[in-house]
Amino acid sequence: MLKMNLRQLLAVSFACCLLVCTSRLVAEGTRCSIIPKPQSFQLGAGHFILNQDTCIGYNEAKAQPAARMLTQCLRPGTGYALHVSQGTSQSNSFSLALDAQLKNLGSEGYQLIVGKEDVRIKAFQPAGLFYGIQSFRQLLPAAIVSSSVVSEQPWRIPVCSIRDQPRFAWRAFLLDEARHFKGMAVVKQLLDQMASLKMNVFHWHLTDDQGWRIEIKQYPRLTGVGSKRKDTQVGGWNSPKRSGKPHEGFYTQAQIKEIVQYAKDRHITIMPEIEMPGHASAACSAYPELGTSHEPIEVPVVFGKLVSCYNAADENVYHMLSAILDEVVSLFDSPVIHIGGDEVRFDHWKQSEQIKALMQREGLKTLADVQIYFTNRMSWIIQNKQRRMMGWNDIMGDDLHGFLKDGQVAQAATLANDTVIHFWKGSPELAKKAINRGHEVVNSWHVYTYLDYNYKSIPLKKAYEFDPMFQGLSPEQQSKVLGLGCQMWGEWIPSVTDMERQVYPRIAAYAEVGWTETAHKNFADFQQRMKHQYKRWDRMDIQYQSGQ
Repeated sequence: MLKMNLRQLLAVSFACCLLVCTSRLVAEGTRCSIIPKPQSFQLGAGHFILNQDTCIGYNEAKAQPAARMLTQCLRPGTGYALHVSQGTSQSNSFSLALDAQLKNLGSEGYQLIVGKEDVRIKAFQPAGLFYGIQSFRQLLPAAIVSSSVVSEQPWRIPVCSIRDQPRFAWRAFLLDEARHFKGMAVVKQLLDQMASLKMNVFHWHLTDDQGWRIEIKQYPRLTGVGSKRKDTQVGGWNSPKRSGKPHEGFYTQAQIKEIVQYAKDRHITIMPEIEMPGHASAACSAYPELGTSHEPIEVPVVFGKLVSCYNAADENVYHMLSAILDEVVSLFDSPVIHIGGDEVRFDHWKQSEQIKALMQREGLKTLADVQIYFTNRMSWIIQNKQRRMMGWNDIMGDDLHGFLKDGQVAQAATLANDTVIHFWKGSPELAKKAINRGHEVVNSWHVYTYLDYNYKSIPLKKAYEFDPMFQGLSPEQQSKVLGLGCQMWGEWIPSVTDMERQVYPRIAAYAEVGWTETAHKNFADFQQRMKHQYKRWDRMDIQYQSGQ
């Protein structure tokens, strides 16, 4: 070993001290910055000061919406009406640029560089610019999210460099409004929080046994009858207690168009879920001819796995569902339409002579085969509308709930290959089976992702530790795992406060699960960064479960 002289020794000691200090600064910087955690973050010395003279520039027309969004989100808290123009300035400026050389970051990746004199965001696509803005906002003091001007607040942003892109392309949050209707203002606030956390799919569960929440003009009774129930079960599953109050509500098509555009401006795709063939009581209450029994029923006031289901042997049912979906696809630009397909009770099918005749005619051996037959018919209908179909993994024909006695799982029918499987229940081996059959999969395993579960079942740490990637897959098979979803089922969240305390803070954990590479994740670090997220939610009066 070579001996070092005193000067070299001092130089090495200084370098070590600098490394320790820099590491400490980075640690402190990340504590007050960004969720989900960027893939690469380097903290520098000094700050950029945002003031009323800061100007915003962009390099081409496709970058202009991001520039407009930036000035709109900065104005309420700062009071600054920042000037926006095409081109760049040399100092006290913010520049947004699309750059073809950043193609390797994908459609949602970005590069953010904060200097003392300027801030620069570059991306390959507009979504990347938008996500760069979200990171920039989180570098500002929490007061930036205030709805009114905060006086005497220095808007300081630490000098830093970020290079970032998502781990998964599908990062979803589901809101179930069939059980409890929430309304436009609540949905828009959820979309704002999703955008801030870089989540990009709003899975909107709009129909179920207890309510039909989307206007269908050709079938007005779906909302005229199906959106209203006389009472509501309270106190948990199988409880005899009722609220004693009627519940109703639905979205007009004009409202849905407004919400879809609101989401699109925030680079969020809204995927509607229209449940079929089960969870169909509200629809059957409006149009009994849709059901297998044809018996008139009322919209149920209780929750659970109910028996009403569409008649898979009736051609008129397929005609009506196709017409309903015509209006659905006219409202939503999602390339995927979710049909649910979960928890189908086969009681009515077992008793139906029409279903028995269908099974004999089509060579269907089990009722699971009947569901796959129905699902494939819907897949064909949806394909003809230039969309893809998605459903919960029940549609694979496995007995997830014990409804199929004597092992009567699917035997004679095979699900259409282009169907996206939404895995939620059963062994992960079932998801792997779907992948082996060529299906793309979204992982929403309920033991990790169901927001209606209490914090004892899914504490924040467990949510954070969820890994959507199934173990033992080849690289080609891994490409079939699109990402994850977290689900806010609506049975037991009658109020917005009830909903928020279930969603927050766990939605932030799921956002980081979907965005950040596993090697860069650290729960202790996440908890430190969450302290600043809580301050932002406090400013917005968003309720959350503390002590997580």
